[in-house]
Amino acid sequence: MENNSNNQVTIVDIKMPFMSMVAFMIKAAIAAIPAFIIVSLIITGISIVLSTIFGGAGMMMPQ
Repeated sequence: MENNSNNQVTIVDIKMPFMSMVAFMIKAAIAAIPAFIIVSLIITGISIVLSTIFGGAGMMMPQ
């Protein structure tokens, strides 16, 4: 028999020491730096591919 009851959980409080929270936030900030670099490289690659495909369409070059 399957039990299809859904249990809902609500978190009301997280007890965490202040210095532990500060250490967590510093680690999260440091981890965000390589993630930002990877995402910016991916976006740069996509823009290079798209500009190669469309050849700079829409750009007005003065003659």
